[in-house]
Amino acid sequence: MGGLIKFTLAATLLASFSACSDDSVPVIPEPEVEAVGTPTYDADLEPSAAVLALVPQSATTLTVTDYEQVRLQMGLQSLTTADPKKERKAFWVRAEAERPLLSTGMLRESEPRLEKRYGLSQLDVDWEAHFFDAQGEAGYVLVFREGTKMAAVEKAVDDGVGPLAGATVDRAARMVSSGTIDDGDASWAADQESVSLVGLPANSTYLARGCVEAPVNGPLEALDEYSVQFEGTLVTARLGSDRLDLFTRMRAAFEAPEFAASFGGGVADPLTGRIGYVMNDPAAAADLALDGELPFAACA
Repeated sequence: MGGLIKFTLAATLLASFSACSDDSVPVIPEPEVEAVGTPTYDADLEPSAAVLALVPQSATTLTVTDYEQVRLQMGLQSLTTADPKKERKAFWVRAEAERPLLSTGMLRESEPRLEKRYGLSQLDVDWEAHFFDAQGEAGYVLVFREGTKMAAVEKAVDDGVGPLAGATVDRAARMVSSGTIDDGDASWAADQESVSLVGLPANSTYLARGCVEAPVNGPLEALDEYSVQFEGTLVTARLGSDRLDLFTRMRAAFEAPEFAASFGGGVADPLTGRIGYVMNDPAAAADLALDGELPFAACA
């Protein structure tokens, strides 16, 4: 999926943010997105954008974890299920401590059986998405690495191994999914606001409809949807274009001790509605998103 391109784009975004301040906010154009026909799954898109065509409108929250990007940034992109268990275990210990993972791998609890009987492990997964509604988790998508034996994946699904029980397999897309939707017009990809908030290269992406109940000193505009994209050390929050309250939101987040301990810096661009932070503790930063403790997304 073009790991080197992802890294370059992230560096460019950070350079753009570094020029932003309260006194001087450069124009940072967002790519124009136009709806053309019925949205469909496109594997060439970044995972956070590609998965939208599979997420039903009833979902309220989406998390995407790009393990290919994580492995690349850790210099372990060649690590596979075939490598010694000690090396694979060391990778996960480091990844959980050092990277902003929104999922630590749904297949890992079933790895002993998956490895022994099917030759599979979580390291065969390129990226993983989970979506939630008012009742809890509503579905997931796993996309496997190129070269994965999808016949073995299909057999594990047919045998009902762990969380793969009852899932659907798409061999051509190297995908296992549950709870997804086939009608792109009824998916999140049909909502141009959702589309505009994702698509950056990232270790993980969090997209939520609604806002966060958090005290903020200062006037706020209404917030209906937002995303948080976690790169190596940079976080980009996207709240929608033309927001006059962006600097208030950016600063107010630091009034929460937990947020201030995990995030630093703070730059904003009201025109595009983006806030950039640096992660002091990537793992803790991801946990705050999962717990809904992101004060910059406070309700008005």
